[in-house]
Amino acid sequence: MTRFDESGPALIQAMLTLEQDFGTDFTANATLAAYEDGDQHVGLTEAYINWKPLSAQKLKWQGKAGFFYPQFSAESVQSGWLSPYTFTPSAINTWLGEELRIAGAELTLFSPGRVRRSPWTDEGRVGVFGGNDPFGTLLSYRGFATHDRQSLQADRVEFAKYPNVTGPPIAGPSWVEPFHEIDQRLGWYAGYHLQYQNKLDVRLYRYDNNGDPTAFNSQRQYAWDTKFSSVAVKYQMGETTLLSQFIDGSTRMGSNLVAADYRASYLMLSHVWSRHRVSIRWEDWRVAGQQDYWLRNTDSDGTAYALAWRYDLSDHWQIGVEYLRNSNAALSRLTMAEPAEAAQQHWLVVVQYRFTQ
Repeated sequence: MTRFDESGPALIQAMLTLEQDFGTDFTANATLAAYEDGDQHVGLTEAYINWKPLSAQKLKWQGKAGFFYPQFSAESVQSGWLSPYTFTPSAINTWLGEELRIAGAELTLFSPGRVRRSPWTDEGRVGVFGGNDPFGTLLSYRGFATHDRQSLQADRVEFAKYPNVTGPPIAGPSWVEPFHEIDQRLGWYAGYHLQYQNKLDVRLYRYDNNGDPTAFNSQRQYAWDTKFSSVAVKYQMGETTLLSQFIDGSTRMGSNLVAADYRASYLMLSHVWSRHRVSIRWEDWRVAGQQDYWLRNTDSDGTAYALAWRYDLSDHWQIGVEYLRNSNAALSRLTMAEPAEAAQQHWLVVVQYRFTQ
């Protein structure tokens, strides 16, 4: 994917997804991504084994194990956890792409509607994992953001050198390696999907990394105790799609150092005609620090809207244009002698090539 903006053309993203079947029940999947920016330029975003045995039963089992995204999102549904709607994901899915990945296993019990001669299909999912202990670092120190870079498996994500983070009593680094295991504890998540024909898709999830907030490693990366509930909905009306997601949760670190509640939501409308797709998205978010903890300037909030047009030149080539405006405020900027309020906007002209074999 190549971007054209005021700084000129740049290759912003390249992804290679490999899939290999092993018999009729097992499939190996791996996605390798390359980015121009960031600490690590090439690496894995996902690598897992999928198990889906053939069965004529009304209730079926399937599972996966490895390093992967859980299916929280109704937006990032393409290969490589990309979106077919906008080029820049929502603040919710930007954050999940930065800080969340499952290094573990997931088991699914599902009941296809076609087997029961019903328009309804439902499934329940449960997963256990390790290695996502710093999850919540970026959200608390920096706040939500909107961009299109996913963190790679061994990545280091840098943020501003906030004095009250790099100084005592936290004395931590101005970066996070989000997929580290620190406290030797397992996290879990559970979800329920409900689909009505090809019109409605509802996804309900509860996530808890079960972190020990007092544990830290030799680099003073702490384990964060982070949990949230998520609701994502997709509704298809002919060639028009309505999507929405709401997330509500909390995170804390240290015995009494940092704690914050957060919530975010978006609403998107997308329409397809001929080879065109136009999508518009509005969203807002808020992080509210708990005042009885040492670090009190974790409050942040913002709103953003995006407008995107995509056009399929062929089965492989696509062009598009996106405008995004993000207006936000973060008290952490005051510690850097910067205004708390900020507004960013961008225009993207994108050329994208996809190939399959």
